[in-house]
Amino acid sequence: MQVGPRRGGRSTAPVVVLSLLLVIALGAWWGVDYLRARLSGNGCDALTPVEITAAPDVAPVLTRLAATVPQQECFSVNVTSSESARTADLLGTTTSGGPDVWVPESSTMLSQARDAGAWNLSESGQSVANSPVVLGLPDETARRFGWPGENPGWQAILDGAPVGMPDPARDPLGVSTLLGLRKLTEKAPDPAAAFTAVMRKLNPAPGQFPAAFPATEQSVLARNLVAAYSGVPVQGFDYPYVVLPKASEASRGAAERFLRLLLDPMAAATFADAGFRAPNGHFAVPRARDSRTDPAPHPPGPPPVADRYAALQAWAGTNLSARVQVLLDVSGSMAAAVPGTGKSRMELTLQAATQGLGLFKPTTELGLWLFSTKLDGDKDYRVLLPMKTIAEQVASGGVEQLQAVRPKAGGATGLYDSILAAYQNARQNWKPGRINLVVVLTDGRNEDGDTIGLPRLLQELGELQDPRKPLPVIGIGIGPDIDASELRQVSAATGGESFTTPDPRKISDVFYQALSKIMCQPPTCKN
Repeated sequence: MQVGPRRGGRSTAPVVVLSLLLVIALGAWWGVDYLRARLSGNGCDALTPVEITAAPDVAPVLTRLAATVPQQECFSVNVTSSESARTADLLGTTTSGGPDVWVPESSTMLSQARDAGAWNLSESGQSVANSPVVLGLPDETARRFGWPGENPGWQAILDGAPVGMPDPARDPLGVSTLLGLRKLTEKAPDPAAAFTAVMRKLNPAPGQFPAAFPATEQSVLARNLVAAYSGVPVQGFDYPYVVLPKASEASRGAAERFLRLLLDPMAAATFADAGFRAPNGHFAVPRARDSRTDPAPHPPGPPPVADRYAALQAWAGTNLSARVQVLLDVSGSMAAAVPGTGKSRMELTLQAATQGLGLFKPTTELGLWLFSTKLDGDKDYRVLLPMKTIAEQVASGGVEQLQAVRPKAGGATGLYDSILAAYQNARQNWKPGRINLVVVLTDGRNEDGDTIGLPRLLQELGELQDPRKPLPVIGIGIGPDIDASELRQVSAATGGESFTTPDPRKISDVFYQALSKIMCQPPTCKN
């Protein structure tokens, strides 16, 4: 019996061919790269990049850990080392670009970045490591204080050796040192006076090499120095991991997965190998006692945001570091001759101002605006000298520019709008670690009818106050046309003072009276 072919058997080959063609078509549609990625076994369409900017001391550790990210995690990490003060400035002034994540040494740098203009930056982050702030001493110096038989403390060192100090307005080491000293003196009969006294022991005299200097425990280990601990609970370097607002959703998710890797026990060993403690202040790996450091736990202290402002303000007063926004009247009345002097009001004012520059430290920052009416279009003010240190102003010809200022013929006194604009600018650019001031030099009262008016000015100034960030207006008025009450109200609204005289010949006396008040800060000078 002949057996015929199976039903449907003739259609098998076309079905197979069509299936193969379909696979080929889909492969072409997905793309060769997609198939390669799938065939490679990592399961990723592409790697999501995560850009991290980190403090120089912790960046190498993050780089090593970035290289351990499993390929199947589908993201890559690139770490850039950058000084935190520079990064804080960039985040405060740049609205686009930049990293996805920032890891500064200390949470105090987050506050500094917010002060610089990064208002949408988080005030805190997840700590990935810790290192107490100590005083680092060479062996010879440490032996003078009883080491290795005795561990020297901060107070003994401050009483017996010159101690260096980085600028706390820029360096987080300086901020942490100030916070430690403030904590160290808080139980003294007069804490403010004791804090001022101990700050004056910092920064040795020119030509005197410091015997000790602020450092982190991690850097002391790396340099084979001896660490002296404060003996009080102070937040050291906590290395906060902060995902920045500009990060894309994909990068944000990848950054959070990398953070989980950094907090893993395996990563803790890598941090410990580099001399860092775990976020809780313990060493993740037991260390042999070597007498150069203290292996005991050093739990991080409380967040120092409020104390930071107070400590920096005290430092500014002690060291006369200022940031001064000057508003100089160039209205037509400043050209009036002053009897018995052979000079105009403007000439006497410029003479006093130029001499007064020498009373400030070269590191003091100063900017100068001129004001009258309609100096810059409809604005009553314009910038003559942008904010720079006095040393930079002198080097760039700022003194000569100041001395060349002349009154605007027929110009009136646009006082209110100019004060508000200068104050808003100074508030926006307020800098910690300095005495921030707005100084108004004028020979008259407001004469601008198209203005916000005194009540509105006082209201606006009141709304701009921040107790943590003092910004007083110092009013200096000369001549018979001034309104002493007007200046007094403006200064009082900001916590400042006014100094006036109807006799322009006394401009130098009034000017130096104001400067002496500015430069003598509590507790040395009581209000």
